[in-house]
Amino acid sequence: MARDRVMDFDKALELFEPVLGFEVHVELNTKTKMFSAAPNGFGDAPNTNISPVCLGLPGSLPVVNEQAVRYSISLGLALGCSIAPTSRFARKNYFYPDLAKNYQISQFDEPIAFEGQVDVELADGSVRTIPIERAHMEEDAGKLTHVGGATGRIQGAEYSLVDYNRAGVPLVEIVTKPIFGAEHDAPELAKAYVSTIRDIVIALGISDARMERGNLRCDANVSLRPRGQEKLGTRTETKNVNSLRSVERAVRYEIQRQAAILADGGTITQETRHWHEDTGTTSAGRPKSDADDYRYFPEPDLLPVVPSPELIEELRAALPEAPAIRRRRLKETWGFTDLEFQDVANGGLVAEVELTIAAGASPQAARKWWTGEISRLANVQGVEATSLVSPENVAALARLVEDGTLTDKLARQVLEGVVAGEGAPEEVVEKRGLAVVSDDGALIAAIDEALAAQPDVLAKIQDGKVQAAGAVIGAVMKAMRGQADAARVRELILERAAQP
Repeated sequence: MARDRVMDFDKALELFEPVLGFEVHVELNTKTKMFSAAPNGFGDAPNTNISPVCLGLPGSLPVVNEQAVRYSISLGLALGCSIAPTSRFARKNYFYPDLAKNYQISQFDEPIAFEGQVDVELADGSVRTIPIERAHMEEDAGKLTHVGGATGRIQGAEYSLVDYNRAGVPLVEIVTKPIFGAEHDAPELAKAYVSTIRDIVIALGISDARMERGNLRCDANVSLRPRGQEKLGTRTETKNVNSLRSVERAVRYEIQRQAAILADGGTITQETRHWHEDTGTTSAGRPKSDADDYRYFPEPDLLPVVPSPELIEELRAALPEAPAIRRRRLKETWGFTDLEFQDVANGGLVAEVELTIAAGASPQAARKWWTGEISRLANVQGVEATSLVSPENVAALARLVEDGTLTDKLARQVLEGVVAGEGAPEEVVEKRGLAVVSDDGALIAAIDEALAAQPDVLAKIQDGKVQAAGAVIGAVMKAMRGQADAARVRELILERAAQP
């Protein structure tokens, strides 16, 4: 696939003003699906969490999931939206190979929540307010797996497999109004906005928000208009971007790509775009349909949703604190410096660090592992840190270091085993035999051998030059394959050197 020509980012911003818009899809973690009693679970065998409604079988009728409605109202309130006294489902018609009835039940002109705003904090501490147009309920489609071909996409595939387990999973789609004035912060703002939405839904407890699983994904709209022009440019929509890093990169790339086309006198096609993580580029999808093309009409099998004022106030009273306030509280509670907390926030790791601390790790240990070795491994693999390991396993790893079972170096090896799917930290320690040798007898034997091999070093230690012990420590650690506590080895060396 030929790469598009792109313009230098700073040059693009000299010539054009970027206008952004985001559609964030949040899968709700209800026990059952949006319109049927089929289980709502991830990772089960294909086509096992299904029902006649999921498969669009004749005579099957949808029934609204009450818990999904409650979750949707809570999310709307957390976004500062008004809750509609009555809202209606609609049929959105076009061919879905992974939604068997060939239409999606969604909401069109009567969403459950509308006209809100959310504050987003950037790395420099500045806060931008993002206007929310609406948040509406709908159902997710199934999952297609394209077999054959080099890209994993339908182009060039030999055949496709469909899994209907995800078909009908409850979704809330959050749609912003056009966002002006982002300028050079546009890529960072995109990442920060999606991170803020993720923090909100996790705090509400309504979604697992695992982007690598598709629980939360973003469609990023980007358009450019020449400086001084009022008319908006033609937008593209990069679909289903499923990591914070990718949202940032996709917005930057689209600004650069569109700027190069416009500067050459070309025109932008209104279309969906696919994001390619490996190349850091987007490619054309399909021409973008407007609302009229979907032939929306009211869903005839469902009554309007009419939440009582009492329910709305009950859910409003149960809302957690706003993300910006929560972050300030957590920073103070954890005792982090501004820089330490910013490292966590910039990595989109606030929720993971909080869950790791809740699982028993100290704040500093949680921060160290998530922003250090885990993030390093994620960068090497080109994935989100949150996709590699669970907070519970990070807490378990920290406990093993704290109780002396592992050194930091051994813990890094254990982490690699956990990431590779070898099990929980305790299991990896046992399978790989990585526990610190705590038997002083074995350590003393290795020390005596190292001292005997380096009599000059022994003499220096006995003359009071204790820094010379470093050479012996190195030899002992090598002999023990790194499975020794260097501090304990040093103590034993000095004890042995003091003996006649």
